[in-house]
Amino acid sequence: MLDSVTVGKVIQNYREKRGLSQEVVSGLADIGRTHLSAIERGVRKPTLDTFFKLANAMDIAPSELMKLIEDEISSQK
Repeated sequence: MLDSVTVGKVIQNYREKRGLSQEVVSGLADIGRTHLSAIERGVRKPTLDTFFKLANAMDIAPSELMKLIEDEISSQK
């Protein structure tokens, strides 16, 4: 099952791996930093549009980012 905490964790981990701040990613994605923070904490789920914006801002294909989320879900089983 897709849960917001896992989605947020993967997005945060990838962002940090790339050495990007929330300010930079949220600016490139044209969303608020507090919105990104809420997504990363699992408080909010990104819409499909926001998911694509975040992936593009972090220079990763949305399908690759989704694969990272799928891999994380599989590792939790």
